Amino acid sequence: MENSLEANRLKFFPIMMYAIVMGLSGLTITYQKAALWLGFPAILGEILMYATTLVFFIVSFIYVRKTLTYKMAVVNEFSHPIRINFFAAISISMLMLAIIYREEFPLISALFWYPGTIFHFYLTMYTISFWINKNQQLDHSNPAWFIPIVGNVLVPVGGMGFVDIDILIYFFSVGIFFWIILFSVILNRIIFHNQMAVKFMPTLFILIAPPAVGFIAYFKMFGVVDTFALFLFNLALFFTLLILFMYKNFIKIKFFISWWAFVFPIAAMAISAMLMYHIKGTLFFEILSYVMVAATTIIILIVAYQTIVHIGKKEICIQE
Repeated sequence: MENSLEANRLKFFPIMMYAIVMGLSGLTITYQKAALWLGFPAILGEILMYATTLVFFIVSFIYVRKTLTYKMAVVNEFSHPIRINFFAAISISMLMLAIIYREEFPLISALFWYPGTIFHFYLTMYTISFWINKNQQLDHSNPAWFIPIVGNVLVPVGGMGFVDIDILIYFFSVGIFFWIILFSVILNRIIFHNQMAVKFMPTLFILIAPPAVGFIAYFKMFGVVDTFALFLFNLALFFTLLILFMYKNFIKIKFFISWWAFVFPIAAMAISAMLMYHIKGTLFFEILSYVMVAATTIIILIVAYQTIVHIGKKEICIQE
């Protein structure tokens, strides 16, 4: 009976578990940059680097086992109108690991970046084709749609020096274009149609990520903070303040693995704030940097604790 229960838990191991890697990667990069620009101990970033890598391989090992054992369960996830978007969390996790290792271990970074970029290119094409070929219901739209398409803006962040900048600009252009398009669709759904399911409320945090990561990518490629860069940064700041203003919407939400959607966008905003402080050196951006690092840390501690508690209660990896 126990073996049967464990087998079922493997069958229902969700692709969304890669959101944990995304969240931990965001925290790792946050502390790496905090060590560089705010004087934090470098050891924190190093410990998180190895911990994040370990979690990535554990989640990947379990999901490969699921693929080999329950192939149809994976096929069903890949054809699901909502879960399909989370497959890009695999490639985004690889791209973020490439960023984590970029400075100290460029060879390891390349081993993550090249396959991650190729896989993300495929998922972008497949997802858009999926949307075109199969009618989508407006009720299925949520900010998780940003993951496979807008994730393209991550490619230039870790890709400088690996390929020609024109290739990086291609990915940046695709990500920014579809961010605008998809944001219009999702805002239309949020305002004029049914509210999102409670379990997807945390994905509203994803609204912060596209402009925040876009700002970082733009600076990586061109090395300037011009009007467009400031436009991206300030939009990221706006969505951060909007989420803060709506904090009551998130306080009493029952735990779902999608809570990890909290972490990566907040980390992206923290990194953007530190980058602005590094460039401008003003008191406002220094204070904002410390506040965002603290917010990222507190949120990930809460989410990690809840994840461990619910794993202990065997309330994760069950049929929905």
